Amino acid sequence: MATGVTRSQRFVLALVCAVAVSTIYAIQPVLATAGSSLGLARGSLGWLVAAGQVGYFVGLVLLVPLGDVVNRRRLITVHLALTAVGAAVVAVAPNGAVAVTGLAIAGLFAVVVQVTVAYVAAVSAPNERGRNIGAVTSGVVIGILGVRVLAGVLGDTVSWRAVYALLAMLCVALAFTVRATLDPDRGTPGARYAQVLASMGRLVRTDRLFLSRGLITFLLFASFGTLWSGLAFPLGTDPWNFGTTQIGLFGLVGLAGALGAARAGRWADSGRAQAITGSALALLTASWLLIARTEATLWLLIIGIILLDFAVQAVHVSSQHLLTAAHPDQASSVIGAYMSFYSLGSALGAITTTWAYGTWGWSGSCWVGAAYSFAALALWGLAQATRIARPAAPDRARPLPVELAASNECCW
Repeated sequence: MATGVTRSQRFVLALVCAVAVSTIYAIQPVLATAGSSLGLARGSLGWLVAAGQVGYFVGLVLLVPLGDVVNRRRLITVHLALTAVGAAVVAVAPNGAVAVTGLAIAGLFAVVVQVTVAYVAAVSAPNERGRNIGAVTSGVVIGILGVRVLAGVLGDTVSWRAVYALLAMLCVALAFTVRATLDPDRGTPGARYAQVLASMGRLVRTDRLFLSRGLITFLLFASFGTLWSGLAFPLGTDPWNFGTTQIGLFGLVGLAGALGAARAGRWADSGRAQAITGSALALLTASWLLIARTEATLWLLIIGIILLDFAVQAVHVSSQHLLTAAHPDQASSVIGAYMSFYSLGSALGAITTTWAYGTWGWSGSCWVGAAYSFAALALWGLAQATRIARPAAPDRARPLPVELAASNECCW
């Protein structure tokens, strides 16, 4: 039942998202330093990034659906505590195998982010859902990009391990804060875990909106991961030779672009989610033309990063708004299933960018990233063409969301 979200609760929930997701991405700006400390070869560094994403994928499938069955406030609290355990393991890891294990544990329970988004969607009034999701999701972007700055600074001044020790402590503190400040939310009455898992499978098989948005998100975050998992390589070599602090500061550039897309939730509330998606994907593809230019100046790269993160956030918020509006009684399982595409896409981007950079240099990584974003744009365009060609054949497997029905917007 929608009871609303206060400003202070939105802040706490955004902070939960920021800290939890940081445990997955903190390794990226210190990747080379951590790999050297842990005795890993350069060709294996992509697995330090992918480990968190693989753990995240498992958590999305198996843990997030619990939010439709049990008290989400309690689930958020427990997941934060267990995320702290994973971060602590990374902080003290003596070798690569232990570090990968800790990153996988942190990623597994960092799905508290999606439980949090589902909580917000469930307790928000319908006309405020997009705004609240956008506000809380901004915490995810702050975490993904802001932790790069923090990890870079700590990597140069203390140790790359220090950021994971700090994140572990923050997760514990937030677990207590959530318990004290959030209202309980007991999921969907009568829901059973096995039924929720089965419904996730049906979504993939039968729901065109879900499948379309999932595939777009897979490609969207493969492109995103290509940039942020590989950016440390060209910046750390000639002609720039930046240290981890300077590399981490590029997170502020991405943060500016991503926060600029905070209005995407309001635009989605007004029924413009499809237009936002197409425009943002075109912008994402074009941004790679600038990101590839790192030889003589960094200004083109900086502009490209701003555009890329703006586009990614705009598409991401619009997709979550559409899906939670279409399935208000299954917010946790829908978000969990949707974000599994995000996790797999991010892992793919992390692995392929290190391979492409080792084979063709930064230009090769950029071609890979642009290919992912163009494929997402093509998929969106194909869906729109299908709608125009078959206007009299609506998807009868599920009702249209209220805001889409009102605006006559296509379910794809």
